[in-house]
Amino acid sequence: MTNSTFQYPPLAEILERTVVVALPMRVKFRGITVREAALFAGPQGWGEFSPFLEYAAEEAVSWLASGLEAGWQGFPVSQREYVEVNATIPAVGADKVPEIMERFSGCRTFKVKVAEPGQSLAEDIARVQAVRDVLPTAVIRVDANRGWTVPQAVEAAQQLGPLDYMEQPCATVEELRELKQILPRRGLFVRVAADESIRRAEDPYRVAKMQAADVAVVKVAPLGGVRRTVQLAKELHEIHHMDITVASALDTAVGLNAGLAAVAALEAHEDDDGYDVAPNAAGLATAELFLADVAAPVAIVDGRLPTAARIPEDDRLAELAAPPIRRDWWIQRIRETYPFLSQTRC
Repeated sequence: MTNSTFQYPPLAEILERTVVVALPMRVKFRGITVREAALFAGPQGWGEFSPFLEYAAEEAVSWLASGLEAGWQGFPVSQREYVEVNATIPAVGADKVPEIMERFSGCRTFKVKVAEPGQSLAEDIARVQAVRDVLPTAVIRVDANRGWTVPQAVEAAQQLGPLDYMEQPCATVEELRELKQILPRRGLFVRVAADESIRRAEDPYRVAKMQAADVAVVKVAPLGGVRRTVQLAKELHEIHHMDITVASALDTAVGLNAGLAAVAALEAHEDDDGYDVAPNAAGLATAELFLADVAAPVAIVDGRLPTAARIPEDDRLAELAAPPIRRDWWIQRIRETYPFLSQTRC
């Protein structure tokens, strides 16, 4: 799905088309209360550059490649008008869970943040149970963001189950593989999903080669764009027999366009009876985490979102514009990251 004919635009053109925004969040997520992003108004659409602040230029370049693909090349052909999404429950107190769930109309799958620094497994248990209290039939995933050791992950699986999967429960690929081997021996039929071990790895296929996870959580910006994400997902599924979940990297509406485009471009798969198997519920309903966004909100209907791109609105861009000092910071970050594009595949 890569396109060798695509040439990245000149830096000056990119900067001329850049706006920087700061989106206030409903609750703290990944330790932040404001999400900043640089957006590109490209000739083929809008793109986003929003690597987390701690990422160096060598890692942030994938995010830049993704934003430039969206803005200057556009997305591949869509095969779906709607995709199922999961709800995301931040590491909040259990009492706040019902209110958050109300924002995700019709969602059947819920990703619950766990292993938050400073919190206990008991708090995680209460948060997961709060979801089940509201919706007993909920399909639950937990995301530990590398927060557990292998023994802690085993205990969590025992206490939190049944679960669809545990997303990045441990830090290393070796730990994921060990956990994946231990769980069934303990009678715990919980799948292991890899996120950071794919998107922050020099070799995103290492998890698959080591048979360290059942599910690959893929995110467009950290992987360098929609085409690269779709190609990786195709190979992980067809060659390594891994299930695929496309998720957000806490994107604005512009970045979510790319995530939805990736799900929409995934090839259809048939089950043994010849029926089309829809992609996993995608982790792309994260707009609900923001108090305001650069495009008009789109309602989740029956747990699904439309794949049509949302276009930023001028008044929203003006209202959410980052302070000048932060705009300058992001412009400098683009300048520092741009030279590394020569090391990436188009």
